Amino acid sequence: MDFTLSPIGYIDSDYPDKFGVPRQPGLAPAASATLTLVAPYNDPLSVRGLEAVSHLWVSFIFHHNPPTWSPLVRPPRLGGNRKVGVFASRSPNRPNRLGLSLLALEHIDTQRGVRLTLAGCDLVSGTPVVDIKPYLPWAEAKPEASAGFAPTPPPNVEVVFQPQARNVLAQRDDCDSLQALITQVLSQDPRPAYQRDTTSERIYGVRLRDVDVKFQAWDHNAADNKKATTLAVVAIEAV
Repeated sequence: MDFTLSPIGYIDSDYPDKFGVPRQPGLAPAASATLTLVAPYNDPLSVRGLEAVSHLWVSFIFHHNPPTWSPLVRPPRLGGNRKVGVFASRSPNRPNRLGLSLLALEHIDTQRGVRLTLAGCDLVSGTPVVDIKPYLPWAEAKPEASAGFAPTPPPNVEVVFQPQARNVLAQRDDCDSLQALITQVLSQDPRPAYQRDTTSERIYGVRLRDVDVKFQAWDHNAADNKKATTLAVVAIEAV
């Protein structure tokens, strides 16, 4: 039996491209998004009572992923080399391309249709949303649950800004929020897992809002003589 899903709305977010998007929601609290509902779901009656809710489950389609899947995937948390079953992971390369994110609801605008402002977003602009539901902490928060190969949040890396990048930020009206967004996104180290152990002067680029953020990895020894990585923002360029 087949089912047809119709988007109830679409996302407009700080992420024009999927590279750099945090792998879980809430890891970059400064990342905002707007969910605009489409007809016939944009009736203000459909969100009556939602103003009392602080967080939403957002069901969506990984529309940038091909409509193919594999029973085995390579999670970045395992270094991108070890394989696990697709249903033991949260990989976007899955049957039906369905995704689920828990996002903070900041504002509801029903002046012309329905627009929801969301925070902690991990969705690319243009993402089709197929459903939203209120988050119920008393029923769905299970701190005692086991989480397999990802029992704790991923470690953050240090992020620094070179003078040229700081000068560009200082000229923007959204200087503080953009700097926070860049720091939160890069602290997750968006580089492919298989490239993180290589010594390279490669400069990476990640698009956030209306800029292309250029960054480079610096490997060094920490105080305990363990290898550490700092990501340096070397340039911020208008797109």
